[in-house]
Amino acid sequence: MSLKTRFLLLATCLVLVASVAAWTVFHRITEGIIEQWGERVAAIQVQYDSGRLLQPLEREIALARQMADSIVLQRWARDPDDTGLTAQAFAEMESFRRNFRDNSYFVALQGSGGYYHNNAANDYGEARLRYRLRPDRPADAWFYRLIEEGRDFHLNVNPDVELGVTKLWIDVLMRDDDGEILGVVGTGMELEPFLREVVDIQQPGITTLFVDYNGAIQLYRDRRLIDYASFVKPEGQKRTLDLLVDLPRDAEALSAMMRDLRDAPDQQQSVRTEFVTVEGKRHLAGVAFLPALGWFEVTLLDLETLMPIDGFMPVAVVFVLTLLVTLLVFHLVLRRQLLAPLVALEGAMQRVKEGDMSPSELPQGRGEMGRLMQHFQSMAGAIQRHTRELEARVRERTEELEAVATRDVLTGLMNRRGMQQWLEEQILRASRESTHFGLVWLDLDRFKELNDGLGHAAGDQALVRVAEALADGLRPYDRASRWGGDEFLVVLSPCDTQTLTRVAERLRQAVAAIEVEGTTVTISVGACLAVPGEDLDSLLKRADEALYQAKAEGRNRARLAV
Repeated sequence: MSLKTRFLLLATCLVLVASVAAWTVFHRITEGIIEQWGERVAAIQVQYDSGRLLQPLEREIALARQMADSIVLQRWARDPDDTGLTAQAFAEMESFRRNFRDNSYFVALQGSGGYYHNNAANDYGEARLRYRLRPDRPADAWFYRLIEEGRDFHLNVNPDVELGVTKLWIDVLMRDDDGEILGVVGTGMELEPFLREVVDIQQPGITTLFVDYNGAIQLYRDRRLIDYASFVKPEGQKRTLDLLVDLPRDAEALSAMMRDLRDAPDQQQSVRTEFVTVEGKRHLAGVAFLPALGWFEVTLLDLETLMPIDGFMPVAVVFVLTLLVTLLVFHLVLRRQLLAPLVALEGAMQRVKEGDMSPSELPQGRGEMGRLMQHFQSMAGAIQRHTRELEARVRERTEELEAVATRDVLTGLMNRRGMQQWLEEQILRASRESTHFGLVWLDLDRFKELNDGLGHAAGDQALVRVAEALADGLRPYDRASRWGGDEFLVVLSPCDTQTLTRVAERLRQAVAAIEVEGTTVTISVGACLAVPGEDLDSLLKRADEALYQAKAEGRNRARLAV
């Protein structure tokens, strides 16, 4: 055997050994990069899918809660046979129907069992009472179960046999001021269009689904696996998330992730990931809890489809061809063209995983590796843009919901809910720091006569003028609210008896200077000083008694509770 042959054989063996070793290292590095990239993409995809679900639902939920708080509907629910109240209630229902996305609503009354409904086509405008709910009918079990558990809000996918529709239902309990349940109100969203918009996103390698608190499938592209009417089913009969995975240990891992997310003390949206086997293929599962809905969002990523390892083959081919020329050139080329970019790309992916979406330190690669780095930079930029847009939308929706939930539309002051939250905070603070705060309850004198005599526009003007007088007459750190109708509530904190008496009288005098269409507006004022440890009901009762005393003594005066 000649030296040339032996050299060629040796070179061939060295090339083969180096190629095998290099391919092994390359394969492991590539898999690690794909897994790190997949975990980050899973987190972003979960947040994106959650945002797409919450965006259409947040407004519908807020409207349903407003409908449940309607004084008109609550008054009618206590006496549904009163024709006058019924006409007002139907008009109120129609105003909400036009604002709901699906242009439909339902109202189910506990007392009479009546189920009222109208759809987008206004098919039932003349016959809103569709049927009567019965405790012994399985199809009506959802209603009585909600009443029994006292769950203020519930979201479920359920077919309505009587109406012949299958929808994603938003159920909100309607309670009166004493907390007594009067019925259930809400709306529904057609299931098929909603699935096409939120779940059937037609992205290869990405599967999105939503499950309820116990893992029952609520929204999924395969309608056969959706667990309809989960709320009233026994646990053993539900179609749960474990139907999608092949191995029992994967089902246990997903259950553990859901349990940890559900039991987290702050319940802030975080994403957990785990590799599972679905239909014989390895998938990366991302799970997040949506506390506003009581649901989990699950995203399954097929990394072989999203970022197949075969995409790196051109780099390996270039590397092997380079080895055939010379081991030294191979070493230099490998170090410059492959290893250094891979290390930089891996470092950039690690930074992306840690939240840095601007990997500006990537070198200028060539060929496939350069395109890969460009694709990665484009992907990171797209993820950054999507994340910012999602955060902006979430922030905008949160601000809108907070404004709707805590502000009175007419006067711009706090509404009853906002003031009740503020009062509870002040009570806790007073108990903790042994301090006092003042509560002032104001009521417009003869407001009904003003409304009846001058019209509702004048009544609204009087309420707005009184609200402006309250805002002008208070300290920057005091709070004023429209408690309901023509009643206002003011909290003075900090406060003592002298300050409380002075401010109450000053507010009374400020309002007494208001005229609406030639009519002087006056108020009666009841005030009390909160005692550390006193609860909200006792505090409101004392202020109300002082207000009653002011009215009994002739109105247009302020009285302080003892």
